[in-house]
Amino acid sequence: MAGSLVFVLFFASGFAALTYQVVWQRLLTLATGLDLPAVTIIVAVFLAGIGLGNLVGGGVADRLSPVRRFVAFAGAEVVIAGFALASPWLLGDVLQSGAAASLGSRGALLVGGSFLLLPTFCMGVTLPLLARTVSDRLLEVPGWVGGLYGWNTLGAAAGAWLGTAFLIRNVGYGTALVWAAALNGAAAVVALWLAQRIRPSPQVRADPELEQDRPASGGLRVPTLFGLYFLSGFIALSLELIWFRVLGVALKSTAFTFPLLLATYLAGLGAGSLLTRHAAASSREPLRVFLSLQAAIPLYAGLSVAVLVSFLGMADVSWASSLRGYLAAYEPIPFNFDFSALSPGQRALYLGLPALLVLVPTVMMGASFPYLQRAVHSSVATVGRRVGQLQAANVAGCVLGVALTGTVFLALLGTTGALRLLVLLAAPFLWLAARPRPGRSPAAVVLARVLALALPAGVALLVPGQVAFWSALHGTPAARIILAEDGTGLSVLTNERSDFKGPTTVFVNGLGQSFVPFGGGHTALGLVPALLHPLPVDVAVIGLGSGDTLYASAARPETRRIDSIEINGAQLTTLRELHARTGYGGLDRLLKDGRIHHITGDGRRHLLDATRRYDIIEADALRPTSAFAGNLYSREYFQLLRQRLKPGGLAVTWVPTARTLETFVAVFPHVARFDFVLVGSNEPIVVERGEILRRARMPAVEQHFLAADLNLAPYVATLLRDYRPVPRGTSKDTFGHNSDLFPRDELGLP
Repeated sequence: MAGSLVFVLFFASGFAALTYQVVWQRLLTLATGLDLPAVTIIVAVFLAGIGLGNLVGGGVADRLSPVRRFVAFAGAEVVIAGFALASPWLLGDVLQSGAAASLGSRGALLVGGSFLLLPTFCMGVTLPLLARTVSDRLLEVPGWVGGLYGWNTLGAAAGAWLGTAFLIRNVGYGTALVWAAALNGAAAVVALWLAQRIRPSPQVRADPELEQDRPASGGLRVPTLFGLYFLSGFIALSLELIWFRVLGVALKSTAFTFPLLLATYLAGLGAGSLLTRHAAASSREPLRVFLSLQAAIPLYAGLSVAVLVSFLGMADVSWASSLRGYLAAYEPIPFNFDFSALSPGQRALYLGLPALLVLVPTVMMGASFPYLQRAVHSSVATVGRRVGQLQAANVAGCVLGVALTGTVFLALLGTTGALRLLVLLAAPFLWLAARPRPGRSPAAVVLARVLALALPAGVALLVPGQVAFWSALHGTPAARIILAEDGTGLSVLTNERSDFKGPTTVFVNGLGQSFVPFGGGHTALGLVPALLHPLPVDVAVIGLGSGDTLYASAARPETRRIDSIEINGAQLTTLRELHARTGYGGLDRLLKDGRIHHITGDGRRHLLDATRRYDIIEADALRPTSAFAGNLYSREYFQLLRQRLKPGGLAVTWVPTARTLETFVAVFPHVARFDFVLVGSNEPIVVERGEILRRARMPAVEQHFLAADLNLAPYVATLLRDYRPVPRGTSKDTFGHNSDLFPRDELGLP
């Protein structure tokens, strides 16, 4: 009964921990930005705190009595809960109005990261503390520790799925912290209750001989196992980054795609550990099983990608044809965690594809964990220390995987190149699994080691190249695609013609964003403020896309500087390649315009750090349901725009929902609406028909649009026809405003 209760409280602790990770990352990125360095550091700090907690907690656990271990666990849960309740103030108010304002976003990142070390350290402490509560029988260690790891990870999976789909979606990020803190508090109470019911047992003392560098079960020394588990962590987190990029593109990521994929990843880990925790205790060769499973993980990852691309190439298979059609489509499936609203084919896509790529190998990851516990432990007295050291080594590998794969491998090798490298890392595990053993002939050993090198090399060769892979994931032939990829994301341009002379569709991370040649809503979004402002000297445009909005924003000759801030660095690369192939006048002028400064980074963070004030600030049209889109539709973001405007400056946004309109009007004292374009200002907005027509008829403006083969007249007529002033005092809160901690539009609330 006590054991089952421990599993329940550790499940609850895992649920809360993953909820915190989602919310804390959201809070931090509001102050530090969503660009690659910021996200990498946030994840690395989170993992580092857990690893340090594992290391310290393991040594402490072996010195404490069973009662004190439960008390220490309860104390850690209370500290985590306390920090969670204070985190909206610490990571929100202090960082955004304090550190971010005085130190800049990078300074805020360092301060916020240091804040996270305390709760994540406490999270790391908990596993070794509970692992050391095992009975005096060494053979029970794999089942006990595997059970703890499995249930805690399944709790984290539930936190990723239910915490986002139901808790955060219904109450927002801030209130979700309160509910998660209540789970930590409940876990602490249960732990203290269990501490009172523990019967005294003889203290098991550590044997100094067992602390030496001696072979573990299977013949490898313990430090070698730590190194192998370090490599395991490196592979696991590197694959996670690759899978999330691939599936984010394939599923055309919305705000709910990442929680779905993270829940799948964690569910596989937890389920795998629970499946093998009893079998591992009776295994005669646990180390060989561990090594074999670890080798199978990257091999499967490579083969599954090769199989997926082959399947997509089957012209006579209806399912493949249907999937190709969706991959080539401009719009995502409107998925808000309501699987009943999806068609059978759509459900198969959202559940089947993550299961194929992610679930199978993560089950193998989890299944290997109890076997490693069986191999490494030689005394009950050192269980806490060994568990802590193993987890710390694994977390260190995870940190390195995040850093190297996210910032180096994806940039230099691309997704498929990075995957090939990881496939080759199966070789060390296979080599060690092929070590000589009694009764095995030397020839068999040699053959096994040859296979240990040949098999990963062969699978790596099966992994498709960048163009073949990403063309398949966009449902188009390789000859009709332009692509660029780095750590910040993927940019793909597709065309019905291989010479790219016709209309080109711009995809960013799988989502259709705009088109080349220019024209349409994106042109209007950039043109409205350019003609409306009397003297737009300094302009900022968040989001590059096809360059259409940016191009229209640069129409006025009076404009001296335009800051174009795009978080996906690959986007500009593909536009340059398209220009080199087609010579399109709009791109030619855009790319050669010396007034435009292309900045790779987070637009909101740029405004936080900027000392410059702008005459016009606008964001290119972005779906409100895209992941983190709420950062550019929230009340706090619009307030930031007000602070960064010059006197008489204009803030511009696309108005995709009624809630966006209400939020914008609640912030700006003066608002004008031009169809789907909202313009706000701190001062009255003057709309004079004659003056707008005069600016539009300036030779420089006309020539600017003619260079892109655009007829300016229809846009000007629409601008004047659709103008509607929004009187002051008309702000409502019918649907609940969008805020940083409750981005209702992003979460798909009606």
